[in-house]
Amino acid sequence: MNYFQLFGLAEDYTVDLAQLSAVYQSLQKTVHPDRFAHSSAQEQLLAVQKSSMINDAYQTLKSPLKRAEYMLKIRGTDMPSEQASFSDISFLMRQMELREMLDEVKQAENIDEAIFEVNQIFTTEFEQLSKELKIQLAQNKAASDLLACENLRKLKFYQKLHVELDRLEELLFDE
Repeated sequence: MNYFQLFGLAEDYTVDLAQLSAVYQSLQKTVHPDRFAHSSAQEQLLAVQKSSMINDAYQTLKSPLKRAEYMLKIRGTDMPSEQASFSDISFLMRQMELREMLDEVKQAENIDEAIFEVNQIFTTEFEQLSKELKIQLAQNKAASDLLACENLRKLKFYQKLHVELDRLEELLFDE
């Protein structure tokens, strides 16, 4: 079952999260295990399986990066492995620069300011890539889907950087 169809949504990168949540709650009510307490074991198992599938669909569509990956998957676009190296040399160089920025936060005189500045850079670049991804997915062509794959991988890199920055911030302020 197509997750977008399950939730009655257009297959689009932009999703109305309030509508998604409302439909999710409505769907979960229809398959809630309590409704099948007096049913056969097979019907109870089916309800649990449907509930699990609805939950998976919701978690996928709720997250922009998971949603993009799902869209590419249902279009038949093969995502490169997370470990595959980028062919974009300028992005490889940018990765090194961003990692250096993250390391430099540790030695900054004003850690708060350094964290804020690095976070701003990560967020700005993430948002720019997100805009490009949205356009590429809207084009819904094989060539643009391949570009979307590359941008999705880049966005995952930025997402990991944000997590690392959060951990670093916790570490530096716990000392």
